[in-house]
Amino acid sequence: MAGKIKTVYVCQECGYETPKWMGQCPNCNEWNTLEEQVISDKKATGFSAVSSSVKAIASAESLSQIDITDEQRYVTNISELDRVLGGGIVKGSVVLLSGDPGIGKSTILLQICQSVREKLNVLYVSGEESPVQIKLRAKRLGVSGENVTIIPETDTQAICEYIMAAKPDLVMIDSIQTLQISELPSSAGSIVQVRESTNMLLRTGKSLGIPIFIVGHVNKGGDIAGPKVLEHIVDTVLYFEGERNQSYRILRAIKNRFGSTNEIGVFEMRDTGLCEVENPSAMLLSGRMSNVSGACITCVIEGTRPILSEVQALVTTTGFGNPRRMSNGFDYNRLNLLLAILEKRQGLYFSNLDTYLNVVGGMRLDEPACDLAVCMALVSGLRDTPIDEKLIAFGEVGLSGEIRSVSRVETRVNEAARLGFTQCVLPKSCIKQITKKPEDIELIGVRNIKEALSIIR
Repeated sequence: MAGKIKTVYVCQECGYETPKWMGQCPNCNEWNTLEEQVISDKKATGFSAVSSSVKAIASAESLSQIDITDEQRYVTNISELDRVLGGGIVKGSVVLLSGDPGIGKSTILLQICQSVREKLNVLYVSGEESPVQIKLRAKRLGVSGENVTIIPETDTQAICEYIMAAKPDLVMIDSIQTLQISELPSSAGSIVQVRESTNMLLRTGKSLGIPIFIVGHVNKGGDIAGPKVLEHIVDTVLYFEGERNQSYRILRAIKNRFGSTNEIGVFEMRDTGLCEVENPSAMLLSGRMSNVSGACITCVIEGTRPILSEVQALVTTTGFGNPRRMSNGFDYNRLNLLLAILEKRQGLYFSNLDTYLNVVGGMRLDEPACDLAVCMALVSGLRDTPIDEKLIAFGEVGLSGEIRSVSRVETRVNEAARLGFTQCVLPKSCIKQITKKPEDIELIGVRNIKEALSIIR
């Protein structure tokens, strides 16, 4: 008997399913994202239904008996990438690489091919570009074709069969939105196709111990296209940050089962590809102007490395009924909170002033330790009084105006001293955490925002 045909509507943003069409998805609140899909519901009856639901477990092992001595990582020799991955590529892992169009996803895949081609056989699956186009880009990047096989294929089952037959050491899929399984009625790039294609690739890679890199597109909101379950399926999710009109790129791990999610890799996009930035602090501080108001340097901890970044604030009289608030690289709601603290605790009124905040270099400061530098930059812009260019500040600002302690104080101070800063404004309670102070830097401990702002004269 033929299976019953039914229709469901699937949200293309979050994967929510509903039996009837709606203008707005009730799960993610996006408009006009529900698309019709036909599902064939084939139900087994009798003994076959029972027997098909009972499957034997392939193998069961005690945790103490599992041998991991031969499980080593593939080092790519791209130190910034290896740092983000946690030391290299783990055998059998599935890595999802995402980012805006033109940010450098395909570029870094070819550079990985160049780095590992002498030790590993690489399979590059391209569903978007022809082999000639890939060859032209590889020639521009200086990538040779030794031990690198390219197949222009979009059928997921055919790709998995080729992987099982050829058994390469590393597989790259560019991109998952172009793959499709012919048995599924939906088109390539749909929620079902992306999810099931990823599942099939994952099972193939895990069974053979082959690591797989998967390129994923982003939607108009900047999130990884496809259902959220896609991020739960894979082992590692890497995201490229940065503007297309800027040369610097930041590679961040959103999820990593084999390493820290706090590490970042910094690259610079050049004609020859992505070049590693060994000293991000010096890069982010290059081109600074001296004796300019509204600028303050702070230090954030990204994984194991301290990074110095410049915070710029512009405060000016508003030309509208309501003042404007704009923030680039810093949380907008956090900016409003700090403005409220300055008004309530220090009597510095920003209510009739436009306030613009910018973090130089495309960095995003999410750590509360940046609060003090933001406040000092705002007050410096309000008073039009420059802050000493050799001064750095970090500390969390509480609602009562107190400066709270932060972690890794000694690491931040040493990085500031290494780059030539002579003054460091930090929470007073953190000074005792420094066991060995650098000789050429002065530590200024502050207990509240009033003491910190008194430095700006």
